[in-house]
Amino acid sequence: MNLRGNFPAQVALVLVGALVLLAYPLTAFASGDIRAAVAAGAGLSTLNVILGYGAIRYSFDKSHTTFLKAVLGGMGVRLLLMLGAFTLLIMVLGMQPVALTVSLLAFYAVFMVLEIVYIQQRMTFKNRS
Repeated sequence: MNLRGNFPAQVALVLVGALVLLAYPLTAFASGDIRAAVAAGAGLSTLNVILGYGAIRYSFDKSHTTFLKAVLGGMGVRLLLMLGAFTLLIMVLGMQPVALTVSLLAFYAVFMVLEIVYIQQRMTFKNRS
């Protein structure tokens, strides 16, 4: 299976890889609160990157201005939504803040690299056509 241009499959692969790598340490050494916070951080980051992927897919064949508005404007909206969800998870639901923050930022960083590479690949392919 070729994952090179299949962004959702790449995101799924990252999640499965993280699950495999983190399964033992989280079950052996972490409390239920920490496991819930790590899962919430991963889920929030995954939702963020899927929304970003949707914005890219929607705007890719549109004008340059529309693309920038959708991707960069969408990034601002997504960050505000993530901030609101992050605050809600900590203040209202009482999630463990360090585990939530670390997992959110770790998945966010990996997913942003995937998103940038995906945009670059699409632009290269578009320019060749």
